[in-house]
Amino acid sequence: MTNILDITQLPPLHKIGQRLIGLDLGSKTIGIALSDGRLRIASAFQTLRRTKFKQDAEFLLALAEREQAVGFVIGLPLNMDGSEGPRVQATRAFIRNMGNLGELPFILWDERLSTVAAERVMIEADMSRKKRAEKIDAAAATFILQGALDRLSVLSSEAPSS
Repeated sequence: MTNILDITQLPPLHKIGQRLIGLDLGSKTIGIALSDGRLRIASAFQTLRRTKFKQDAEFLLALAEREQAVGFVIGLPLNMDGSEGPRVQATRAFIRNMGNLGELPFILWDERLSTVAAERVMIEADMSRKKRAEKIDAAAATFILQGALDRLSVLSSEAPSS
């Protein structure tokens, strides 16, 4: 069974040192980003060339175990008007299938414009077209994950102190 959480449900589950893994799911690649153990900063990790689902899932679950992940933040590819199309269905199917193999929760994060933002930063850094193509998916995953981390930061500053 898949465990999809709202981001507001994550803080009580997190122990310092555990990371979140950001995913930008494409049809040919999966961009991967990692947070630090305090859930403050996202960093690009790598772009995984997709093969068979089982192999991709095994890689992600092994990474999650190695990095002591508390969960995944996955980009939800909504249409610009907010509606759901075939890419959202593919993302939900991926999450459902991952839920059959592991118990880590997924947080859905609106990824509209994450790739555009990532590419803009790389262009401003004067990165060649070839280098951008190699790194765009991991950079987009970083934008997705950083958005979620920023929201967690706001939630923690709004929480009443005990």
